[in-house]
Amino acid sequence: MTSHPSRPAADSRSVADLFSADGRLKAIPRRPARREALLAHLTATLFEDGRDYREPEINEALLTVHEDFSALRRHLVIGGFLARTKDGSAYRRQQQPGSPGGAIPAVA
Repeated sequence: MTSHPSRPAADSRSVADLFSADGRLKAIPRRPARREALLAHLTATLFEDGRDYREPEINEALLTVHEDFSALRRHLVIGGFLARTKDGSAYRRQQQPGSPGGAIPAVA
């Protein structure tokens, strides 16, 4: 019996294939489905639920996997995986990706 490409096991393999042996991301996928799977993986492995992060903390975490941390951060926010305050001072992991713009209200 062969595995269907939409099964989670296949998605896990495709995400694992994006990383080199040293754990660094080879490239940011251009295909939306692969990029979304990567972003979900990065969100789950790099960021804790319910915690606010400053931009330098986000950058530092993303630098552990790829040098283009700003592109990854932008994809995470646009994709709704990370929410950013309107003033850009804080980021937070989203429960459900996909909120347009990824904005959350500014924290007073």
